[in-house]
Amino acid sequence: MTLLLRDVVAVLERLYPPHTAQSWDQVGLVTGDPEQPVERILLALDPTLAVIEEARVTQADLLITHHPLLLRGIHSVATTTAKGASVTGLVVGDIALYVAHTNADVAVAGVCEALATAAGLTDSEPLVLVEDQPLGRMGRLASPMTLGDFATALYAALPPAAAGLRVAGPADALVETVAVLGGAGDDQFDAVRACGADVYVTADLRHHPALEAREEARGGTPYLVDAGHWSSESVWLPTVRDALASALRVDIDISTVRTDPWTFTVGATTAGGSP
Repeated sequence: MTLLLRDVVAVLERLYPPHTAQSWDQVGLVTGDPEQPVERILLALDPTLAVIEEARVTQADLLITHHPLLLRGIHSVATTTAKGASVTGLVVGDIALYVAHTNADVAVAGVCEALATAAGLTDSEPLVLVEDQPLGRMGRLASPMTLGDFATALYAALPPAAAGLRVAGPADALVETVAVLGGAGDDQFDAVRACGADVYVTADLRHHPALEAREEARGGTPYLVDAGHWSSESVWLPTVRDALASALRVDIDISTVRTDPWTFTVGATTAGGSP
């Protein structure tokens, strides 16, 4: 029995209901005919040109990404821009694109829950409600450990990125309660303080919000771990692969393209304080 795109979309919308996306977001089917057959799916965090080329080479009929291709309005899809070349590549290659973004962040088997699992949390619960949806997770480690050991274990559990993890706090401090929010999360410091977490794991921490958070902590908790946007959210891809595989008979691949924009670092300092 031929699997159609609309059948895959129906499963995706059960897993990640579009109405749970935040009001500013753009999710759902971006390109493709709901009646076209789907034999192979490629999963990726970002619909970059390299990922779209990988979908073409692997003969994927459907590309599912976390980040939207067309979050803001554009007025041309000419190949003179990367966005235009991306749309053209999808259409010419007969590759459907589906986006599950903030609706995947808040889902039961979503991005934040995958990050909580990678962080080793038990009995996690939502960190905060945003537009009536449970964003982020907060829970406990199986046993207390030092901040340095926690960061080392988290790094090992996440897809590796060139920038590694940035940590604010003493490496020998004991931690047990952890809040997580995949992707950019420096707008949720109030919620992290309110839940009493020892550590906050998120990404894209800007200088001023992070510095102010550490100032408010007076050197204590919550300590901060910037796990990187790509790493903190790519950890979700195996989860969506397994969820789709349990519902559909279709080949599913996870992209081998690392869409983290950073390629190397210089002069990083270790937990012991040495470069």
